[in-house]
Amino acid sequence: MELPERVAGLMGQARSDLAELVSIPSVADPRQYPPEECARAAQWVLDAFAAVGFTDAHLAETADGSQAVVGSRPCGDPEAVTVLLYAHYDVQPPLDETAWRTPPFELTEVDGRWYGRGAADCKGNIVMHLTALRALGDDVPVNLKLVVEGSEEQGTGGLEDFVPKHADLLRADAVLVCDTGNAAVGRPAATVSLRGMVNVVVTVEALASEIHSGMFGGAAPDALAALVAMLAGLRDAEGNTTVSGLDNSQEWSGATYPEAQFRSDAGVVDGASLLGDGSVSDMLWARPSMTILGIDCPPVVGSAAAIVPRARARLNLRIPPGTDPAVAEKALTDHLVAAAPWGVHVAVETEATGSPFSAQTDGPAYRAIASAMEEAFGSPMVSLGQGGSIPLCNVFAETYPGAELILMGVEEPLALIHAPNESVHPREIEDMALAEALFLQRLTR
Repeated sequence: MELPERVAGLMGQARSDLAELVSIPSVADPRQYPPEECARAAQWVLDAFAAVGFTDAHLAETADGSQAVVGSRPCGDPEAVTVLLYAHYDVQPPLDETAWRTPPFELTEVDGRWYGRGAADCKGNIVMHLTALRALGDDVPVNLKLVVEGSEEQGTGGLEDFVPKHADLLRADAVLVCDTGNAAVGRPAATVSLRGMVNVVVTVEALASEIHSGMFGGAAPDALAALVAMLAGLRDAEGNTTVSGLDNSQEWSGATYPEAQFRSDAGVVDGASLLGDGSVSDMLWARPSMTILGIDCPPVVGSAAAIVPRARARLNLRIPPGTDPAVAEKALTDHLVAAAPWGVHVAVETEATGSPFSAQTDGPAYRAIASAMEEAFGSPMVSLGQGGSIPLCNVFAETYPGAELILMGVEEPLALIHAPNESVHPREIEDMALAEALFLQRLTR
């Protein structure tokens, strides 16, 4: 039986695997879900990979308390290429469960897609790995290593701390970072660029306490109004992010993201304009982007006729490759302080920073995955950026400077990762598993 037929014949097991994994609410936040659920998911992953040849698979404790599944599968030739397979078993919380069309932790098929939290991000990629390895059987001419972490979504850095301290354990010539995806269903892609990020909380204080808006309004400074003015100044009239000191003119050179497709993928309401004076690809992958994540201020229901004495906002600044996060952090802090009106007091607290990432695309592993994807999908692989951040990629690149990092996976825009109604198209699992199998079968020095 040819490899495509073997992969196709395994899709029933792939669905069963994914259903079992999705049923485990492995949210790595003990304030929301018991840690036993992550432990259960870790054990499931360990058992599954032990069954496909990772006989030394074990759980490794990381600095943030999460457990990573680590293992190896030698091919018998120490001179053969070594490939590290990566994924994560933890998932985002379901958010508003009433917004789901299906139960979030029950894999459910609707209109040909499989719905459930983690179905794409990233349990679908775990199933992709397993399907590829089952299809290959013993025909794997490379040495394999494995790491499946349990705290990627929380961003607490367990594996980022673990990798450099255990460098030889995971050392490889190529790393398949399977936590991204394709341009669309059936359109294969490798992600070659990731934005970094700076998360801050800005606090504005104008008064000692609330005071009556009738007696004092008009002369007393208003902390909420000051904050609103500061936040409004982070974008210009066209929607470009305008943090002083950051370059807002770069252009994306890879595959384009058609505007009509983006509008559909993002659910942009009729009549609303897209932001910025660049292309969609420029705005997503080549330029800085500011998002207001939340604001602390009185809610409408229950608010009083009083001037707000203090207010704060949580901000997320995404930065493209070529921008130092320390430079961006200072630029954002300085911008906010300078923009504050009326002499109000401003404090900016940095929550987290992450470096952008740019992959090398001129090596043999990259050429091999491009060939494998084109054969599996019947169309050429394209290069995409991703607006999100994966700090682990920088850790891999620094720890293994000679390794090729390939970012790929079963996620695509309709998967709605991190949102209600996350789903995966089973064809993506099948085709990506075939591409991975072809890659592992053919990669040589």
